[in-house]
Amino acid sequence: MTSAPHRAVTDLLPQLHADLERLVRIPSIAFPGFPDEPLFEAHDAVVDLLHASGVEEVGDITLEGKRAPVVVADIAGPEGAPTVLMYTHYDVVPAGDESLWQTPPFEPVVRDGAMYGRGTSDSKANLVAIIGAVRAFEGHPPVHLRLVFEGQEELGSPFDYFPQEEPEHFAGDAIVVADVGNVQPGKPTLTIGLRGDAALTVGVRTLATDKHSGQYGGAAPDALLTLLHALTSLHDEDGNVIVEGLRREPWTGASWTEEEFRTLAEILPGMPLLGTGTLGERIWSGPAITITGIDVPSVTEAVAAVPAQARARLNVRVHPQQPAREAQDAVVRHLEAQRPFGIALEIERGDVGDGYMPDTSGPAYQAAGRALERAWGMPPVTMATGGAIPLVRSLAAAVPQAELLLFGTSDAYSNIHGPNERVLLDEFEKSLMAKVAFLEEFAAQGGRR
Repeated sequence: MTSAPHRAVTDLLPQLHADLERLVRIPSIAFPGFPDEPLFEAHDAVVDLLHASGVEEVGDITLEGKRAPVVVADIAGPEGAPTVLMYTHYDVVPAGDESLWQTPPFEPVVRDGAMYGRGTSDSKANLVAIIGAVRAFEGHPPVHLRLVFEGQEELGSPFDYFPQEEPEHFAGDAIVVADVGNVQPGKPTLTIGLRGDAALTVGVRTLATDKHSGQYGGAAPDALLTLLHALTSLHDEDGNVIVEGLRREPWTGASWTEEEFRTLAEILPGMPLLGTGTLGERIWSGPAITITGIDVPSVTEAVAAVPAQARARLNVRVHPQQPAREAQDAVVRHLEAQRPFGIALEIERGDVGDGYMPDTSGPAYQAAGRALERAWGMPPVTMATGGAIPLVRSLAAAVPQAELLLFGTSDAYSNIHGPNERVLLDEFEKSLMAKVAFLEEFAAQGGRR
């Protein structure tokens, strides 16, 4: 089935590619230490693109203490039609070490069917695809359409809490979060799970001060040795997390092959993968505990002394349906039970964030499945992501009646946040077609549960 808006996409592509290049040229970085002007230039460019698409109701939400305004736009659909909210962001992360880029990060270049540049995939291609869907319907979509484009998602989004404070801005029957992509190029994907996360700091203090290892080593309690013994209790010899009370289940959706995962993770030759079971089970539907930092004497500044204290930061990734606080409690109980050499640990709880796994039986998911199949010519697969997206949890709490869907233009090889970020132009086109098809499919079935 090919509709007139679907056919219009082909004619729109040259201008949409130019619009994407325009946005990518703007270094819209919201991080401290970077100038405000490009951020507001990107904001104004987004507003200009909306106006050029025939959208009249364009406004801003300016949040106290936040630099970049949120662009909001409402486009009326037919009377009685459902409401769809589409979200993404116009800010980007810094380019990092520019010597690692093959071409300048803010000078978009098209080669081998891809556009390279910071923000191409995360998430300016998603933004332009949403605007392209508006143009495909010539400003008259078959649903009531609400667009929300954020300006500092990468820094620490105010949307982590704002939707629950003012849910009226986000009311709708379906919400499309366009800040993800496909498990592999050419394979349409719905993201249906987000792991939660929890932080912990575990420390040991055994001496008032460091003591000469020649005089005291061998009997004086070594804080670093004690901490290392405690940390090794978290995993078995294969690298599986063995903390009782952490949820782990088989993963039945799509995943990568081991070879693909090794490439994506840039694992050095000869290095093993940790854990047993399928990759999806290890990185999406099971827990992970990573030591993200450790305070100990550095090797370059080490002296012959027994360490008096040591401390480590743990990041716990949690099954999408397990409360993060519950998982944090389980790790705390495990560590409290450890007594290396009879020494108790000092444990400090950090932040927690629940994961998310939606009900996929509703009309929006059914419409999205058909839409992705229309765009790519094959049924979509499902995947999860190991990274928490607090916005999704916040939207789910603010608008519990809405179905939340995650699909977008990127793929696992887009290298978002890294050098040589890129979006495949074919994936961009199909993602745009999928958005057009989703609005048609959702409108055709009435859109409501």
